[in-house]
Amino acid sequence: MIDSRLFGEGDQVRRRRKCVACDERFTTYETAELNLPRVIKQDGTRVPFENHKLVSGITRALEKRPVGTEAMDDALNRIRRRLLASGEREVPSRQIGEWVMDELRGLDQVAYVRFASVYRKFEDVNAFREEIERLEGQMPPEMRRNQLDLLKNDGEKE
Repeated sequence: MIDSRLFGEGDQVRRRRKCVACDERFTTYETAELNLPRVIKQDGTRVPFENHKLVSGITRALEKRPVGTEAMDDALNRIRRRLLASGEREVPSRQIGEWVMDELRGLDQVAYVRFASVYRKFEDVNAFREEIERLEGQMPPEMRRNQLDLLKNDGEKE
């Protein structure tokens, strides 16, 4: 081994190595495999945390939206860190869903409403409208300027 240092947000180790057979140098990135808590589903069953489900849900919500991969990865990492920081051995799926919605609310309004519509099982257009109005009421002005309007005000042309 030639060199070793922390990488990313301190949760990875970058190592420069040298092959003993051919003397070529290469880099490896190592991430600790952490035990995430079990998930308590709404029906009361307990299942292991499955990262691919988290990634899939956020990816679907952000599909065809102007959010970069790095921003999505950062959001996923924040959710995983919250899971670990909770210190709990079991976390309700509802809590994880709320964390996902918190992250999506900050990334993209449309992705947030997409996820919320499935997660909260919207039944009709009024449920969408109520969620959009709540979202717009909670959003700080600087964030509102950075996102496209979900609903045009009366009299506005597209």
